[in-house]
Amino acid sequence: MKCLGIESTAHTFSCSIVSNEENNKILSEARSIYKPPEGSGIHPRDASRNHMNNAEKILRIVFEQANVSIKDIDIVAYSAGPGLGPCLRVGAVVARAIASFYNKPIVPINHAVGHVELGIMLTGANNPLVLLVSGGHTMILIFSNKRWRIFGETLDITIGQLFDQFGRSIGLSSPCGNMIEKFAKLSDKYIQMPIIIKGNDVSFSGLLTRAKSIVSKNSILKNETKQEKINEVCFSLQETAFAMLTETVERGMSFTGKKEVLIVGGVSANQRLLEMLEKATERQNGRLYKCPYNYAGDNGAQIAWTGIMDYISTKRVITVENTFVRQGWRINTVDINWRN
Repeated sequence: MKCLGIESTAHTFSCSIVSNEENNKILSEARSIYKPPEGSGIHPRDASRNHMNNAEKILRIVFEQANVSIKDIDIVAYSAGPGLGPCLRVGAVVARAIASFYNKPIVPINHAVGHVELGIMLTGANNPLVLLVSGGHTMILIFSNKRWRIFGETLDITIGQLFDQFGRSIGLSSPCGNMIEKFAKLSDKYIQMPIIIKGNDVSFSGLLTRAKSIVSKNSILKNETKQEKINEVCFSLQETAFAMLTETVERGMSFTGKKEVLIVGGVSANQRLLEMLEKATERQNGRLYKCPYNYAGDNGAQIAWTGIMDYISTKRVITVENTFVRQGWRINTVDINWRN
């Protein structure tokens, strides 16, 4: 079975063709990423316009890469949420048009489930404790009774939003995680930051306020000195936020007895976070499974692969008229019928 997956939850419009034959192959994947002006965040209207302008080109690329035609596609899957409304609607409209015109089954997919399920497929993890970290998500997940259950999450902003909001305050454009990681590597001087953990939940808003206030107080410094201060804040911001996440993951392993940890989502590409999690899993005699770098961020393959599993397990046929988008679609409300 071959599935065309369409991802459009935020700044990325991506398409992918995935097959469950021959050891589950990603036949093709292409993406267009909206980049806002420096110092700005993602405006849903502008991001959705980027998606509309690039949809046809991305579709052509994935069909050429996979060397298949639309006749070879068995189902069409799209990211139905959670995400930014205007961006979600672009992906849904593209999926509906293709499914309707070519008479293909259409499958709405939860974006967060897609991250997790593709990560499991690519790494071979069996029954892991999952850390999902991105611009839209910060949560620890455990599978139980046909659903991914939330064992811990952020109480306010996500780890990706923490980096993006701080990054924009120093003139970067979203997403800012890569640049903050780059600056952090240029310093090893730690500035005291607030650590807020409540049970197995975390809070990043106080950390953001502290980081922004330090930079603001030093705004009159010379450019060279100011950049040094920014490097110190980025280093401290990363160390503190990642220490919070690592502590909750290690506590989760101890509580559940799980020996596998899977990290997925855009922030899973951060090498410092991976180093800290490696040490934590080793202390618990466990193993860390890392989603491949190319598929850490948003991508069509996560939607296509999850679409295949959902369709095979349910044989559910949704008419185009009944398709939907849900900006606040929580992962723990989705039935996972293909997993025991």
